[in-house]
Amino acid sequence: MSPDDHAKLKAALDTLAFLTAELQTKQTSLDRLRRLLFGATTEKTRALVGLGAAPGAPGFSGRASVEGGPAAAAPPPGHGRTGAAAYTGAETVKVPHPALRRGDHCPGCPKGKIYPLAEPATLVRITGMAPLGATVYACDRWRCNLCGEVFTAPAPEGVGEAKYDATATTMVGLLKYGCGLPFHRIEMLQRAMRIPLPAATQWELVRDALPPLVPAWDELLRHAAQGEVVYNDDTTMKVLALTAEQRRAAAADEETDARTGVFTSGIVATRAGHRIALFFTGRPHAGENLAAVLAQRAADLAPPIQMCDALATNTAGAFDTLLASCLAHARRRFVDVVDHFPTEVQHVLETLRDVYRTDALARERAVSAADRLDLHQTASGPLMAGLEAWLRQQRDDHLVEPNSGLGAAIAYMLKHWATLTLFLRVPGAPLDNNLCERALKKVILHRKNALFYKSLAGARVGDVFMSLIHTAELNGIAPFAYLVALQRHHQDVALDPSEWLPWNYEATLTELRARASPAR
Repeated sequence: MSPDDHAKLKAALDTLAFLTAELQTKQTSLDRLRRLLFGATTEKTRALVGLGAAPGAPGFSGRASVEGGPAAAAPPPGHGRTGAAAYTGAETVKVPHPALRRGDHCPGCPKGKIYPLAEPATLVRITGMAPLGATVYACDRWRCNLCGEVFTAPAPEGVGEAKYDATATTMVGLLKYGCGLPFHRIEMLQRAMRIPLPAATQWELVRDALPPLVPAWDELLRHAAQGEVVYNDDTTMKVLALTAEQRRAAAADEETDARTGVFTSGIVATRAGHRIALFFTGRPHAGENLAAVLAQRAADLAPPIQMCDALATNTAGAFDTLLASCLAHARRRFVDVVDHFPTEVQHVLETLRDVYRTDALARERAVSAADRLDLHQTASGPLMAGLEAWLRQQRDDHLVEPNSGLGAAIAYMLKHWATLTLFLRVPGAPLDNNLCERALKKVILHRKNALFYKSLAGARVGDVFMSLIHTAELNGIAPFAYLVALQRHHQDVALDPSEWLPWNYEATLTELRARASPAR
């Protein structure tokens, strides 16, 4: 082959490789867009690579055997009817038997006697009502026919002077910032139930509730700063006041280095078995907000473990942490190209599946951080070492086109290998950032329904409500009761907010009631 022919053939092959890579990238982008719009059905290993996944793996459903026969295993949790014991917030009405008493003769046989069973038969009846109820007190009025003075009957004890109770404010905040229901939809629902509640009034309620709630939020921030592990990430947000400011600057043709993006950062910290979720909306990125939080960290504490994805914005800021990268983000890069490289992707996914199974075993056994580290070093260490060797072989032996989707996924994983495998060297280091990703769903739910905040003041209200609501949920506490308690006891909260955190406020309430009750 002549040099000219060789050059032409090489150019043609390079062009083919380039076009193939571009088509794969385009298809991957389209698949990602399709999942963004319609949602991904699942990313479990078994669903992606077929029936090769082993029983007990994240993708194994247990509903049918490999041969297609019926499964003998019980249905997974979450299926079937909800038992009466789950309705802990329902009113319980004790219903005595109308005719039978202890020791009576059995109606079914002439000799036996009956006795009560410890467990009653339960009937659950659910009724509908408006999210916010109202009571109209019609107080009698009497007027003197001589002097004209009017005498009005006093309101019943406990009615109070305020039209809207703390429970009303809490319900609005929970619907808006906990469930993503915009003010105007709440207004429509209340109007349909003939208990009107204008959107403007709802905003005034949550705005005025901010000062009583801020001391508890500040205390949560101080506790988060002392956490052993901190997770952080952010998502875009729209604030109309900032958007208008940007438009004015563009219209005036102003050149500025100011950041134009607006974000809501989510920070989740774990400390002494408790989880704390904090949200911040504004121009700063997640790393800068984390720096502000860690500025309140005690100087004698060691640096915390920081879990995030590999974006530079998550580590922006002056703070010292032990950085761990999210294994789920690295895994997803392989999931995106499973259609083009099924064999290679299957190898990676099945290896990571076994690592996650080891971590699930550690959680099931409730082992200490040190024992979890030993378990991972024994079971996951060889798996990750083998995976690293395989990744390097694919790259160094040119078994994969570097510019392909698989090549990019391998390059990403090798580049961040040290931070992706921190769980093999440091006790307590998590595998992924899923805890923070789930927390940010609160923000995304609000953004999808309400679309924006009007101002940074409104965003501040949303951040405080979301932080308190999600922190309560993460610790198994009912957020409604918690927010009501903070508002009704706001003076005590301001004096000592450390006694009014989600995991200890009930004990504080019990102590207050004991002080208020007369001694017997």
